[in-house]
Amino acid sequence: MRQQTYGISGGAGLVLGAALLWGTVGPAQGLAGEVMNPAALGGWRLVVGGAVLALLCRRHLRGLRPVLRRGLVRPLLVCALATGVFQAAFLYATARTGAALATVVALGVAPVATGVIARLVTGEALTRTWALSTAAAVLGCALLFVPDGAGRAEVDVLGLLTATASGVCYGLYTVYARRLATDHPGVHLPTVSALALLLGSVPLLPWMAGSVTALARPAALGLVAWLGLAATALAYWLFSVGLRTTGAAAVGTLSLAEPLAATVLGVFVLHEHLTATAATGSLLIMGGLVLACLPAAASPAPARREPAQPAPTGPTGPVAPVLAVPLPRDREDAQVLN
Repeated sequence: MRQQTYGISGGAGLVLGAALLWGTVGPAQGLAGEVMNPAALGGWRLVVGGAVLALLCRRHLRGLRPVLRRGLVRPLLVCALATGVFQAAFLYATARTGAALATVVALGVAPVATGVIARLVTGEALTRTWALSTAAAVLGCALLFVPDGAGRAEVDVLGLLTATASGVCYGLYTVYARRLATDHPGVHLPTVSALALLLGSVPLLPWMAGSVTALARPAALGLVAWLGLAATALAYWLFSVGLRTTGAAAVGTLSLAEPLAATVLGVFVLHEHLTATAATGSLLIMGGLVLACLPAAASPAPARREPAQPAPTGPTGPVAPVLAVPLPRDREDAQVLN
């Protein structure tokens, strides 16, 4: 059996590219400044990204009609709702806490939410590795709430709560998207992503309607263009295509590039300050993420028991069993290879 290897080429490279693009969302918002309400910004990102992605996938739109009649509607609507709420919550958290902390908290909560939702929705077992990664992520998030030495909370509590909500939406989207792909393996995933993005923008229309005039400003228009074209349409296309040929463990590891990219850009480009306690909490969350991505240890296969055979008999009675003599290591390997 050929072992699967994960490099940075092919599907793994596409997933890595998507994670890096998603990691630019918070820093890009920080560079542009407060150009519009975070809910409106998230809505415009979904509209632009979903429309461009749907245009690229227009040949596959007709193929979804028969699938929609076979149970695709419910998971699609759940993914769309989770996408819309995630956009508003995450961008709001970024505006209040900064790109680095918002991304780390959201991605730290995501494995916890994913495990619990998967248990409730699909009955998936919660492993010891999941429990350890959950403990590390929760402890790391708790450290982010600790005030600095002057007694003043430098981290915005409401911002952290909305970042946590976005992490829950991330887990909700992951579980239902996985269920959708499992129940409908022949569906074109980029097309489904385009529909989910467009439907996810519907709850955000009231905020979008009040921010149309803001699009006349170059900073707002440039931010929406980057978020919609690069961090949404291109990122979702890369991720959907790369997911077809990349193992789940590799995808989880490559996704760590998102908080890593956001944290590096937030600290070194936006000059955001992390206290020592917040930095320790961030490292714990990252450690929990890495632990959650480790593949489960494969349990040894039980030895195959052959049915008992009657002892062969010779001319004078039963033949004594032949004792197995262990081979030297080099001869044993040679026989295995042969």
